[in-house]
Order: sequence, then C-alpha cells, then structure tokens
Amino acid sequence: MKLNVPDMTCGHCKAAVEKAIIELDSTADVRVDLPSRTVEVTTTAAEGAVLNALKAEGYPATPV
Repeated sequence: MKLNVPDMTCGHCKAAVEKAIIELDSTADVRVDLPSRTVEVTTTAAEGAVLNALKAEGYPATPV
C-alpha cells in the first residue's frame, strides 16, 4: 500500500513512522520517501490497522 503522510517532515518523523508500522507487523517492508512525504508498505496487516497506528503516533495518513 502507498500512503501520503503530510506531517512527516524530518528524519525523526521518518523513524517514528517506520517504528509504528514495524511494531504492528515486524515483517513489514517499509519504504519512506521523505521529500514526497509518502510511505510504501508491504505488510500482512490491514490498511485500516496501519492507518490507525500512524494516527496514534501523531502522523495521520491517507491512501494514495
């Protein structure tokens, strides 16, 4: 899935987003593109669960 994370603006944000997804699914493949503020995730977790995890971390996201 590809997500737009508009509040992700720095390296700390990137790390927090990655951590939130990995805590949800330790086998997830997370690729962050900070300049475009997008995240590509390959995971077995449901999209809604990923969106909720990011929102709880303070980084609301929307599917692209």
